[in-house]
Amino acid sequence: MAIYRNKISEINLSEFGKEVLEGFSQSPKSISSKFFYNDKGSQIFREIMDMPEYYLTNCEFEILQNKGNTIFEACQFDQTYRVVELGAGDGLKTTELLRHFLTQDLSFNFSPIDISSGAIQTLEAKLKKSLPKLKFDSLIGDYYKELHKLSQTGTPTLLLFLGSNIGNYKDSEVIDLLKLFASNLKKGDKLLTGFDLKKNPQTIKLAYDDPKGITRAFNMNLLDRMQEELGAEIDQSKFDFYSHYDPISGEVKSYLVSIEKQDIFFRNLQQHISFEKNELIYTELSKKYDLEQIEKLAAQTGFEVVEHFFDSKGYFVDSLWKRS
Repeated sequence: MAIYRNKISEINLSEFGKEVLEGFSQSPKSISSKFFYNDKGSQIFREIMDMPEYYLTNCEFEILQNKGNTIFEACQFDQTYRVVELGAGDGLKTTELLRHFLTQDLSFNFSPIDISSGAIQTLEAKLKKSLPKLKFDSLIGDYYKELHKLSQTGTPTLLLFLGSNIGNYKDSEVIDLLKLFASNLKKGDKLLTGFDLKKNPQTIKLAYDDPKGITRAFNMNLLDRMQEELGAEIDQSKFDFYSHYDPISGEVKSYLVSIEKQDIFFRNLQQHISFEKNELIYTELSKKYDLEQIEKLAAQTGFEVVEHFFDSKGYFVDSLWKRS
């Protein structure tokens, strides 16, 4: 489990390189799930969203398609406003919400933010075609930094954090994240955030370890990135993917597994990193919530719950909060 270090100060490391070094120095080894979403990873995730087992997309799509007008009414905007989406992706679901908002009398501007330039380009092309009257200005980059820039304006804001993205954060990180959102919103601004709800464990298990291996490919893309961006001499046949769900904690955890003892040279890092047989690389957390937990989070982080919006199966909720 050792990392053999050279003179790191002499190497100009990318953010990805720095986090690989840091994460692979820990036990267990880990890598942030934010690195899933390069252009290739974003494309694989679009395939995941199309899987029949991945119920989350269809459930949230149903909410935004059928309840968009009700969501607008609950926001209670009375002047020109801004809709900001963090981690916008290809905007499939959000387009349905925006379609409803465009039928209202008030004008607004849409600001999608994503770390992937490819995802933003795809989104822009779709918006121009499907919602030609929509006014938007896209932002590419770390959405925490971009959100801070947007917060400097006095425009009333609806912040979107959809797709159960909040489930990718540990409990302490969720608190910090929501407080960060609150600090970049004015009193009365709104947050609409998606939560995947606790349900039959088998349903959840299949969504994160599908029979066709698409979620496996999504995780293995991290190894592709290490090869391409960090010069890692990786034989991917020596790694596997594992995911499991704990219905008590509500946590799905995903890992890459080194199936044999091996030593990998990262050329761009000038580092050898060793792996024991069956050693894990922790790649993602996806937590499921109940309503009591959701309402407690709002109260702890400077928000009050306005309304919960559910899909017809009760699998998913988009929860509208107001900055208090």
